[in-house]
Amino acid sequence: MKSFFFVLLLVLLLQFANGQQTGSISGFVFNKSNHETIIGANVYLKGTAFGSSTNLSGYYVVPNVPPGNYTLICSYIGFKPYTRMVRLNPGDALRINIFLAEEALTASTIVVEADSIRTAEKLYRQPISQVVLTPMDIKRIPQVAETDLLRSLQSLPGILPVSDFSSALYVRGGTPDQNLYMIDGADVYNPEHAFGIFSTFNTDAIKHVDLSKGGFTARYGGRLSSIMDVTYLDGNREHFEGNVSVSLLAAKTTLQMPVGKFGSISGSVRRTYLDQTVAKMISDIPDYYFYDANLKGFFDINADNKLTFSLFGGRDVLHFRLNKESEEETVGFDYDWGNRTASILWTPIFTPKIFSKFWITQSKFSSYFNFTGGFDVSEDNEINDLTFKGYLEYAYSDKLFITSGFEQKNLGGIYKQEFPGGISDVDVMRHHYVAFIESDWKPSPLFEMNVGLRYNYFDSEKDYQDLSPRFSLKYRLNELSSLKFSTGAYHQYLHRIPRGFFTSLWTSSDKYQQQSTAYHAIIGYQRELGDQFSLEVESYYKDYRNIYAYNQNALATLTPQGYTADGRAIYSTTEGLFLHGRGFSTGLEIMLKKDVGTVTGWLGYSLARTLYRYDGINQNKYFAPRHDRLSTLNLVLHTNLGHLWAKLRRRPVSQSSSRWLFGLSMIYASGQPLTVPGSAYVTNSFPDLDDLWPTTERGGPAFSIYPTVIDSYRLPYYGRVDVSLTYEKHYKSWTLAPYLQIFNALNRKNVWFVLYNDESTNDQVVQNIETVHMLPILPTLGVRIEF
Repeated sequence: MKSFFFVLLLVLLLQFANGQQTGSISGFVFNKSNHETIIGANVYLKGTAFGSSTNLSGYYVVPNVPPGNYTLICSYIGFKPYTRMVRLNPGDALRINIFLAEEALTASTIVVEADSIRTAEKLYRQPISQVVLTPMDIKRIPQVAETDLLRSLQSLPGILPVSDFSSALYVRGGTPDQNLYMIDGADVYNPEHAFGIFSTFNTDAIKHVDLSKGGFTARYGGRLSSIMDVTYLDGNREHFEGNVSVSLLAAKTTLQMPVGKFGSISGSVRRTYLDQTVAKMISDIPDYYFYDANLKGFFDINADNKLTFSLFGGRDVLHFRLNKESEEETVGFDYDWGNRTASILWTPIFTPKIFSKFWITQSKFSSYFNFTGGFDVSEDNEINDLTFKGYLEYAYSDKLFITSGFEQKNLGGIYKQEFPGGISDVDVMRHHYVAFIESDWKPSPLFEMNVGLRYNYFDSEKDYQDLSPRFSLKYRLNELSSLKFSTGAYHQYLHRIPRGFFTSLWTSSDKYQQQSTAYHAIIGYQRELGDQFSLEVESYYKDYRNIYAYNQNALATLTPQGYTADGRAIYSTTEGLFLHGRGFSTGLEIMLKKDVGTVTGWLGYSLARTLYRYDGINQNKYFAPRHDRLSTLNLVLHTNLGHLWAKLRRRPVSQSSSRWLFGLSMIYASGQPLTVPGSAYVTNSFPDLDDLWPTTERGGPAFSIYPTVIDSYRLPYYGRVDVSLTYEKHYKSWTLAPYLQIFNALNRKNVWFVLYNDESTNDQVVQNIETVHMLPILPTLGVRIEF
C-alpha cells in the first residue's frame, strides 16, 4: 500500500512539471437521452495525432496538447458525431463533458462510411482477444426461452459449451473454473442458474460486457483462461424508464430513475415460475425456481468524485419428493444455492491526467443440500470473499500511459457434509495479495506496446509467490489493417471440484495442490473490408502447468484426519482429492463481422486442439477432454425485415412506428470425444458356479466392460439452427414487443452421450447401444414492454 501512494505522489510531481507548457482536455462522454456514460467512444482533435477513447467509466483524457485552436470530435457507432471548437492555452486543463445523440445506422450512406472509419480505429485500440458486447448484441441472438449472456458468448469463435444443458464457457481449451466473472468489480464464483442451463446475469440490467479470451494485461489475474467484466446500468438520470418481459419460463422487470440532480438508481428482478404452473399439474416435475435481483446507484459527489454502489443476489431453490401426494415423509431432498455480491466504488479524478478507482467488494456463494428417506445426507458449502482493490491511470503524455494498482483478497471456505460413512469438515481462510504496474507506450501512430508485471502472494498452509510478466504489441500496417501480439504468464490459486448435478466446490492451493500456471502466446490480424465489414484472425497457444482434475476414486484414497465417537471418519484436508496434470491448447480463429447496414451479425470459424495429461490416467498419455472440438462454425444474423424488403426491391427505407425483427443463429461443430468399450470381463465370486454370464436378477456373476484409450472416439457432428421473430410496436411513450424464439428449429437430434445395455444368453453377451440426445426443438413465446 505504501508503494502505491509513493507512485501516486511521484506521478503527481511529474505531471505538474510536464504540464506547464501544454494543456489537456478531459471529461466524460454520455448518452444524451439518459445520461449513461458511453464506453469506447473515440475522442480526437481533427487533423492531429492527439486522441483517446473512453474507459469503462466513460472518461477520456487527451494530455499534453500544445496551445492552439482545435476542432474536438467525438464519435461512436449508432450516435451522431459531436463537434466543438476549442482554444487551449498553456497550462489549461479543459473539462468538456460530451453528450451524444442516438442515430439510426441505416439512415444514410454517409453514416455508414463514417462508422466504417471509426470501426477501423476501434479495432486497433481494442486489446488482442477482447470481445465487447452491448445489450443489443446479446438480445439479437436467439436463445433457449430468453436471452442469456453466457449462451450469447458461446456463438463466438473460441468459446464453446459442453452441451445444450450448460451455459458454462470453455474458452480456448480452458475449463469454466479458469474464467473470472465480475459484476461491477465483484467476483462471482458460480454464475449459473438451473443446473447450468441459464446464467445469473439478467441481460436487461447489463450496460456493457468486456470479455478477454486470453493475453490480458497485468491489471487482471487470478484465472488462467479468460476475464469477463460485466457492468450494470447506472440508471437513467433524465427521467423514469422501465421494461417488463414475460415468457413461458420467467417474468422480469428493470426500472431506472434519476435521484435529484446528482445521481440515478436502477434495479431489476427476475423469477421463473414453473413451480407455480407446470409443477402443480404434473407430479413428475419437481418444485423448482430461481430468482435474481440487482440494485445499483450512481452519484456525483462533485465534479471530481463519483460514488457507485452495486448489490446483486440470486438463488436456485429445488424441492423434490418421490411421492408428492403422500402426507407422510417420503424419499426426497431439498437443495438451494446462489450468489450474493456487493461493491462500493469511489472514482476520484486527482488531476485531469490521473484517473483512479477504489473498490470494496464482498462476494458470497453458498449451497445447502439435505437428503431424507433411506439414508440421511446433509451438506453446507460456502465461499466468502472480501476484497479491497484499486488502480490509478496516469496519462504522462499522449504517448505514455502508466497504470498501477493493488488487490487484497480475504477468502474463506466452508464445506461440511454428514453421510453414513463419515463427516467432511473443512473451514479455511486464505489471503491473496496483488500489486501490478503496466505501461502503454505509443512511440509513433503506427506502433503501440504494453509492458506489465503482476506480483502475487498467496497465503495458505504453504505460501506461494509468483511474478506474472505480460507483454503485448500492436502495429498498424495501414489505415485499415493491423497486427497484434501478446504473451504472458498467468497464475490461479483456486481449484474446482465438478459434481455434475450439484454445483461445483472450490478449494485453494495448499501443501497438497500447487498453484496452476498457464503461458499464453497470441498473434492476430485485423482489417476493415469495404464500408461495412471487419475481419479478425487470431492464432494462439496455451501451455498449462499444475492443472487438476477430480479424482473419481477419491473415497478409496482419502485419509481420515480423525474419527467421531460413533466411529465415522472425519475428512478435513484435500489430500488425495485431485489428480495432477498438465496440458496445452492451440488454435486458429477467424471472424467476419458486420456492425452496420440492413443485415448485421458475424461469421466465425475456429480450428482448435486441446490435450490434457493426468498422473495415473490413460497410462499417463495425453488425451482430448470432453470439451475439445476440432472445428466449429458459427453464423449470427439480425435484420429489420421491412428494411431488408425495401432494399431488395431497391426502394427507399421508410420510417414506421412498427417493425419486424428477425434473428438467426447457426452452429456446426465436429463431434466431441467419447470413450468407448474395448473389452469385457466376467467377475464371479463362486468359482464352481456353472452359469458364468451375468444374471443380476438371480444374483449371478457380474459382467463389466473395460474402456479403450480415453476419448479416442468422436460423436457425430453437432448442428443447430435457432431463430427469433419480434414485432415491435412503438406508441407515444411506450413500446410493445411480442416475440417468438425457436431453439433447434430443425429439431436435429444431437448426441449427448451413449448408453450400453447388456443382453445376455447362456453363450453370449450382446451390447445394445442407446444414444441420449440433447434438447429437441423448443419454441417459446413472450412479450416485452418498454416505458
